[in-house]
Amino acid sequence: MRGSLVLTPIALLAHYGFAAGSTVVFVLAGAALAPLAFLIGEATENVAFHTGAAVGAFVNASLGNAPELIIALFAVADGLPGVVLGSITGSIVSTTLLVCGAAMLAGGSGDIHARSLLVQLSTILVAVGLFVVPALGGFHGDPQRHALYVLSLPVAAVLLCLYVAVTVANLRSERETRAAVPEDAWPLRKAVATLSAAAGATAVVSELLVHSLQSFGRSLGLSQFLVAAVIVALVGNAAEQGGAIVIARRGNPGLGAEIAISSATQIAVFVCPAVALLSGLVGHDLALTFLPVELATMAGSVLVVVAAVFRGRSSRAAGLLLLASYVVAVAAFALASER
Repeated sequence: MRGSLVLTPIALLAHYGFAAGSTVVFVLAGAALAPLAFLIGEATENVAFHTGAAVGAFVNASLGNAPELIIALFAVADGLPGVVLGSITGSIVSTTLLVCGAAMLAGGSGDIHARSLLVQLSTILVAVGLFVVPALGGFHGDPQRHALYVLSLPVAAVLLCLYVAVTVANLRSERETRAAVPEDAWPLRKAVATLSAAAGATAVVSELLVHSLQSFGRSLGLSQFLVAAVIVALVGNAAEQGGAIVIARRGNPGLGAEIAISSATQIAVFVCPAVALLSGLVGHDLALTFLPVELATMAGSVLVVVAAVFRGRSSRAAGLLLLASYVVAVAAFALASER
C-alpha cells in the first residue's frame, strides 16, 4: 500500500505538467487518496497509543477536516453557497452513517466508548437545532440574503464555543483511561510528523479532485446538489473514511467509530461555523440556510447512530444498519430539488 503513494505525484504531474482532462485528473486523484488514507490511519493509530483514543481521533479529525475547510472556502469564493452547505450536510451524514457503519462492519464485535460518542452525537443534534434558526428564513425568498447571514453569525459563534467546551471535556476524561503504550508503537514525534505530512498531501490531492468534479458531474448528468452532498462530501473526508476503516479492521472498532463521529462533530460545530464567519473575508457572505432535506437527514443520521452505539458494543449487524441508512439518505438527496 505504501508503494502506491507514488500516485500522489503522478496526479499532480498529470494536472500541472500535462494539463490532463478533468476525468483523468478525477480518477488519478481519487486513486491517490486511498494510500494516503491508509497512511493517515496507521499514523493515527500510533498517535492514539500515546494519547488515548479520544485525542487520537481528535488529531485525525482536525487534520482530516482541513481539506474540507479549504474546499468550502474556495467554493464560497466562487459564489457556490449551495455546494458548501450540501457538502457540509453530506459530510455529516456520510461520516456518521457510512464511515461509522463501515468501521463497525470491518471491525466486528468490540467495545466502543459510548459515553464519548453520545456526547458528540448530542452536540451534532444541538448544532442541527441551531441551524433551523436561519434556515427557517431561507424557506421563502433568497436564502442567501444579507439579513440571514447576519442571523447566522451568532449561531456560528455559539457553535464554536460549544466545540471548544466539548473538546476540552472529552480530552480531560480520556486522560484518566489511557492504556500503556505498546513496545512496537512508533515514537510520538514520528507518528505526528507522518500524520501531518499525509494530511497535507491529502489536502492538495483533494483540491485537484474537487476542481475536476463539476466537469465530471456534468458528464454523468448529476445535479449540483447531489454532487456536493455525495461526491464532494466523500472526497473531502477521504482521510477519515480510510483511516477509520483501516483501524477498525485491525481490531479496533472503538477507535474507528470515534474517528468517524469526531469528524462529524468537528464538521458541524467547527468547519461549518468557521466557514460562515470567514466567508465575509473571501467576498461572499454565507448564510447557514440549509434545505429541509438537509436538516432532516443530518438529524436522522444522528438518531440512527445513537441507537447503534447506545449499548457500548460494536457489531456487524449495527454496521449494516448504518450503511443501509446511508443508502436511504442518498436516495433522499437524489429526490430533493436542486438548490
